[in-house]
Amino acid sequence: MGTENFFREVELPEQNSQDNGVLFPAVLSPNSGNEYLTASEVVDFEDAIRAHKPWLESLLLKSGAILFRGFPVKSPSDFNMVIEAFGYPEFPYNGGIGLRTQVLGRVYTANESPLDMEIPFHHEMAYAPDFPTKLFFFCEEEPGAGGETPIVLSHIIYEKMKQRHPDFVDELEKHGLKYMKIAPEDDDTSFPSGTSWKSLFKTDDKSIAEERAAKQAVRLEWIGTSAKLTRNPLPAIGFDKENGRKTWFNSILAAYSDPESEKVGPPKTSAELGNGDPVDDDVLKDVLKILKEECVAIPWKKGDVLLINNLTVLHGRRPLVRAPRRILVSLCK
Repeated sequence: MGTENFFREVELPEQNSQDNGVLFPAVLSPNSGNEYLTASEVVDFEDAIRAHKPWLESLLLKSGAILFRGFPVKSPSDFNMVIEAFGYPEFPYNGGIGLRTQVLGRVYTANESPLDMEIPFHHEMAYAPDFPTKLFFFCEEEPGAGGETPIVLSHIIYEKMKQRHPDFVDELEKHGLKYMKIAPEDDDTSFPSGTSWKSLFKTDDKSIAEERAAKQAVRLEWIGTSAKLTRNPLPAIGFDKENGRKTWFNSILAAYSDPESEKVGPPKTSAELGNGDPVDDDVLKDVLKILKEECVAIPWKKGDVLLINNLTVLHGRRPLVRAPRRILVSLCK
């Protein structure tokens, strides 16, 4: 049977149309005339995913993200079943600087920093040499207001930055970025990158932490009970092989995401060019402006599942205006 028997593409006012006419993100809902998908069991949704995985993957490559809306995904267990139906290998969240807690199976909490705090646009774990290629999000509790997960196509940001700041982009391509983090002794949920050195290196022994940091090519310096972690320079510009275009593949803004109250003394996270030169604040302000102009932010609805191509799409988090909000995630290789 054709895909139209299982899924139907719908349009929402928040979507953007790409140059090739493809909508971003793609939005799929059950075909109202198909009992197979309008049944109340999530297993029906699973079967449809397995039956049409090649078409769904093609749509993901074309659009960059797919929002599944109106399907019977009601719990973390249902969400885990949906993830398994796609068959992507799990990406272990080792070395992640944001705090997450396992809920069950392959399902984790989203970043556990205060929900009224904004998380800037980033590619997941672009600050590390190994990163997931796909991200799943699930809305278990619909926000009262705010709390959207804005997304934006990375190649558009690269192209606009190349036009406005060609010299800076040339430096980024030449030197990459060096990320630094002050990791506290204990996990701190008061800001987005609050993972402790104990959690990062899975030990409370400083000498073992030093050994594990060295194996990960991370320079570790002790500042009292905290650890300053400096990574070797990493590429800041990616390449989308499927579409033959460069991407803004970095976490340069996330490295400057601390609230004002956290900016007393050394910053918790920072980034500089791979050759040690600082990043111009005016450039950062401009890239943030471009990201906000180009992004799509569709308000969450309970049961939504969002699948993102982490290689081509940046995401962030808008501040929650009115509770509740519970978004769960899963990372895939």
